[in-house]
Amino acid sequence: MAQENFRELLKKHTLRVTDCRLDVLTLFSSNEKALSFRNLEDNLTKYDRVTLYRTLNSFEESGLVHKIPTDNGAAAYGLCQSTCSTDSHNHDHIHFTCDQCGSVECIESHQVPAVQIPGYLIKEMNFLVSGTCKTCLQSV
Repeated sequence: MAQENFRELLKKHTLRVTDCRLDVLTLFSSNEKALSFRNLEDNLTKYDRVTLYRTLNSFEESGLVHKIPTDNGAAAYGLCQSTCSTDSHNHDHIHFTCDQCGSVECIESHQVPAVQIPGYLIKEMNFLVSGTCKTCLQSV
C-alpha cells in the first residue's frame, strides 16, 4: 500500500496523519504476520516507547489493528480488514502461533465457529491455534 493510501486510511479512521503513524502502517503492511510491540520498537527506533504505544493504542481504538492474545502472555497485533471501525472489530478468524519461530498469523480463510453460552453475553472471542508455521515446515 502506498503512503497516499495510508494517509487516506488514517483520515477515514479520523486519525491525524503523522510520520510515526505512517511508519507504523508501512511496517504492518510489509509484514504478513502479526507484530508485537517489541517488533515495533526494534524496527522503528527513531520513535520512543510512549509514542509507539500511543500510536498502537489509537490504531486499536479506531479499528486499524486488533490485539491477539498469545499463550506467553504478550500480545501481537494484526491489521484489521476494511470491516472494522471505531465502533466494532470483527475478527472471527483463527490466529496461529508458531512454536518454533514464535510468529503469529491471522488465518482469515478459517472462521471461528459461533459460540453461544446460555446466560452469558459474549463480547469477544479469541481462537489461538499453535503448531509449526509454513515457513518453519519448509526449512525442515
